[in-house]
Amino acid sequence: MKAGRSLTIAAFVLSLGFGQKIPAQSAASPAVDAGTMNHKLLMGYQGWFACPGDGSQVNGWVHWFRRNDPTAANATVDFWPDISELDADELFATHLTLPDGSAAKVYSAATAKTVLRHFRWMQENNLDGVFLQRFTSNLSNPRFFALRNQVTANVRAGAEKYGRVFAIMYDISGQPPDTLVRTLTNDWNFLVHELCVTASPRYLHHAGKPVVAIWGFGFTSRQNTPEQALAAIRYFKSAGCTVVGGVPSYWRTLTQDAQTNAAWAAVFRSFDVISPWSVGRYGNVAGADHYANNLIAPDLAAAKAAGRDYMPVIFPGFSWHNLNGGPRNQIPRRGGAFYWRQAFNAVNAGCPMIYGAMFDELDEGTAMFKLAPTAAQLPTTGSFVPLDADGVKLPSDWYLRLAGAAGKMLRGEMPVTNVIPITP
Repeated sequence: MKAGRSLTIAAFVLSLGFGQKIPAQSAASPAVDAGTMNHKLLMGYQGWFACPGDGSQVNGWVHWFRRNDPTAANATVDFWPDISELDADELFATHLTLPDGSAAKVYSAATAKTVLRHFRWMQENNLDGVFLQRFTSNLSNPRFFALRNQVTANVRAGAEKYGRVFAIMYDISGQPPDTLVRTLTNDWNFLVHELCVTASPRYLHHAGKPVVAIWGFGFTSRQNTPEQALAAIRYFKSAGCTVVGGVPSYWRTLTQDAQTNAAWAAVFRSFDVISPWSVGRYGNVAGADHYANNLIAPDLAAAKAAGRDYMPVIFPGFSWHNLNGGPRNQIPRRGGAFYWRQAFNAVNAGCPMIYGAMFDELDEGTAMFKLAPTAAQLPTTGSFVPLDADGVKLPSDWYLRLAGAAGKMLRGEMPVTNVIPITP
């Protein structure tokens, strides 16, 4: 462990809940097969929200507000979570006010009870599970390292209780190139040998091996090199893993969002599963269809020719006005029509697996969990997007239900259709 992490390994692991008895899996639906990625819609789980008083070492507003000041001017999220089911011990008051005069409250992923609730929602909607994001740029900070490990413990407990699956996805955004490979390898050793995450019966496997994903190699905005990427891939393969690559949309042609160095072609094909990032690459149904015809179909063929699996990304919409100054409701959800068309396109193309961005991404407006359905559940100040922003009245759990239906279509449990098969 790095300097500053003073707990002994045994005490640290116990403090996170590893090694403790996890409640028996709920019997509401059968457990998901943890032995394969095939026929699964797996969502990204950021798990990065934290609040003052949540018991974490960070003890501050993380990913909700800038400058540790919970006001409308400092908000970084565009959507607002539906917190109506959460108990008082899961809620943290902001300085914002709801229309009824009460304080607007949010949650923390450091709270085990809340993360378990999220996994119960997954089970209730027949969702398979998640890739837990692990941000390498956080890992050198002892407080954030402890928070990421606490969230990992919470996710593991939720998956084990509710029969879902989970796997680690490293996001290398912001990681200095000179420490990138060392950070990945050291942390994976920690997760496997000290936190024993892959020992969980709910840890996702594919081709007989535990799955690990790395997101961010080869993008034009990154400083990493093909040599660094190959070193990381080789390490994880030597460690007995199936390695998923979150790669640029144009990985196959080395254009647009992909670095143009020809060496990247072999790197991208070195991943066992190729998962091109498509969020924001199109903004309506016509764009989704163009992407499917011109990227997904030939990408899938290229992946098969290389002996690799292929996992496209779908997303419900996009908005990062508060985070990045973009237009409010930049890519409208259209009541789910945009999301469903992407799911249909992926299944219709013959893709064996799908990545759903994201379960809980409020900052960029791709969250699929329960969201504030109308302005009556939003703070009275600030700029936030309710689910009915596009003129369609929706329940807060609509996108969980829609993802559940998409999973059924992927598994062949319902006909492949370009028409949303459920109603709000």
